[in-house]
Amino acid sequence: MTDTTPKTERLIGYARVSTTGQELNLQLDALKQAGIPDKLIFIDKASGAKTERPGLAACMTELQAGDTLVIWRLDRLGRSLKHLIEIVEELKGRGVGFRSISDGGIDTTTASGEMVFNIFATLAQFERRLIQERTQAGLKAARSRGKKGGRPKISANDPKVQMAKKMSKNLSISVGEICSTLKISRATYYRFLKIKGE
Repeated sequence: MTDTTPKTERLIGYARVSTTGQELNLQLDALKQAGIPDKLIFIDKASGAKTERPGLAACMTELQAGDTLVIWRLDRLGRSLKHLIEIVEELKGRGVGFRSISDGGIDTTTASGEMVFNIFATLAQFERRLIQERTQAGLKAARSRGKKGGRPKISANDPKVQMAKKMSKNLSISVGEICSTLKISRATYYRFLKIKGE
């Protein structure tokens, strides 16, 4: 017999502090006041730039269609505006709502809140296009002045190139040891060996 009991919508919280000793209690109190039980609040103690956040990963796994992810403030969730929008769009695709307590009006479970978030997404796209345009304009200006973009050409007379070639002939030294000594990657080492003398 199939269970026809309607699924209860859950509020699930996420809080993050960086390792610089920020206060977590403010976020936890706000999430609890929003009606989220302790067992459904996921926490990370890591900087926003860090890609590995076990608390967020566990939170995303816990979320199911019909749930709403609640955070204290937008900068607690995403590493950047682009990352934040990617997370919220993923949640939307999974049928999960999103709400920010401190950023009034951001609640994708309401029509007005979703509209506000769509404005954010449009601004992020606008910013990306501006950066692309500036980069292209900068490269074009540099080319017109005779400069070429990309990695500068390394001469066969470069001391590191000469040392790499000399050390490569000594079979008692491994490639790893050569790279470690010269502080270069393996890819750079093999590139050095291909450079022909002038």
